Amino acid sequence: MPVNAIALPKPDAEQQKLGFWPLQIAGWLGYFALYFTAWMGENSTDTVHILAVLAPLVAFGFINTSVLRLGFQRAWSQPPRRMAVYAAAMLFVATIAQGTFYSFIKAVTCTGDDCTMHNMLGYMWYYLSTLYLLLSWSGLYFGIKFSRQAQQQKEAALTAQAMAHEAQLKMLRYQLNPHFLFNTLNAISTLVLDQKQDTANRMVGSLSSFLRYSLDSDPVQRVTLAQEIEALHLYLSIEQIRFGERLQVSIDVDEAARAALVPSLILQPIVENAIKHAVAKREEGGHIEVQARRDGAMLDVHMRDDGPGCPDFDARTNHTGVGLANTRERLRVIYGDKQVFTIDNRMPHGADVHIRLPFEAKEGA
Repeated sequence: MPVNAIALPKPDAEQQKLGFWPLQIAGWLGYFALYFTAWMGENSTDTVHILAVLAPLVAFGFINTSVLRLGFQRAWSQPPRRMAVYAAAMLFVATIAQGTFYSFIKAVTCTGDDCTMHNMLGYMWYYLSTLYLLLSWSGLYFGIKFSRQAQQQKEAALTAQAMAHEAQLKMLRYQLNPHFLFNTLNAISTLVLDQKQDTANRMVGSLSSFLRYSLDSDPVQRVTLAQEIEALHLYLSIEQIRFGERLQVSIDVDEAARAALVPSLILQPIVENAIKHAVAKREEGGHIEVQARRDGAMLDVHMRDDGPGCPDFDARTNHTGVGLANTRERLRVIYGDKQVFTIDNRMPHGADVHIRLPFEAKEGA
């Protein structure tokens, strides 16, 4: 999916309903059990009367708060201040309804002098206790809703970050293909003009094999170092057609390092840069060495050449050219501060590209 088409996850309505109703049912059943045991403790002989008051009250409370929830849902999309005003108004109406119903049930089911309210404080207690109950319910409702919204926003941000991260890696990887392809097609064109059709055909065959590997490999997924070395051989077979004996290559990878996971095509641009500066510009050509070792929890890779080196700039911080800058950025995006990528001049001449990555082996390797 392209970055500009990222769809942020939306809460599933059915999941929200399934989350609300169990809590709603459990909450009112708990309220029923709490008050039933409390009233039974005060008057254990009047079970029928207690149930006659409490059961309708709990049923009405269940319906009342379910309707209140619908009102809260409609107010949820409003600005915060307006939502607070709407919620307070709905809470006031729900409190009046619940308190009035409680007074009605009490009056209908109760007999004797104890059923009559002697002053306004009794009625105030009904409504204030009901307000406290519904205010607690509303606080719990909004607390859960805000918590879920924050979790969804966090998941959406992580999803967007991961997709942006993936898009960046793909861009960096695919940026290498036209760069390499331009150089190779230039060489094939030169061979055709020089009427070296056999050599041009062999280079086209090697190029198709390398591009097939490049297109088949996922830029985000990592490959084993053994697979990366195979891809490097495909690339070098193209370059050795161009340079012949002028290009000398030695590859030394110990067995423990071959299972290490590395970004796909991470070595090719570095070797291409070495060929460009240490081989192509020198009549006698040059030698390129690739060495990989496992060093405890790290993978240690060196790519050395015997060219002129880089005497005029600090190679540790000034990585010029598409290939080296691209490689440095890919490693930074994938590994952060856990990786090392440096270029040093060798004595008496030449360059040494050094890469250190966390050693992670493929499962079952």
